[in-house]
Amino acid sequence: MPFNIMTLSLVDRPVSQAEGLKILERDQFCCQYCGLDGKASFENALVMSVDFVVPRARKGKRDPGNLVACCRPCNLIKGTRVYANLDEAKKYVLAQREEMHHAWESKRGRAAARAATA
Repeated sequence: MPFNIMTLSLVDRPVSQAEGLKILERDQFCCQYCGLDGKASFENALVMSVDFVVPRARKGKRDPGNLVACCRPCNLIKGTRVYANLDEAKKYVLAQREEMHHAWESKRGRAAARAATA
């Protein structure tokens, strides 16, 4: 059981290993936000987790209908925001990923241009 350093107490695990595996199998080890295939490579498998559509921090239940397979980057982007449904959450996560990708490409392009002129 994990330890909360802020309250100096033990906290319940979000889902058990068995429950998490059932969710991942149900969703075929595929991120329900970006579509990352957790079976495609070992590296992909390492980043797969289970996400609460309605976060625990917002009183989300540990119910299979509120749990989805999710890669850790999408889980981090989604955070503890509350959405009406999975599709709304997916739309937000994909928009954020696209924005982050454009920012990364822009910085990468500027760095390459500086290196070429140096």
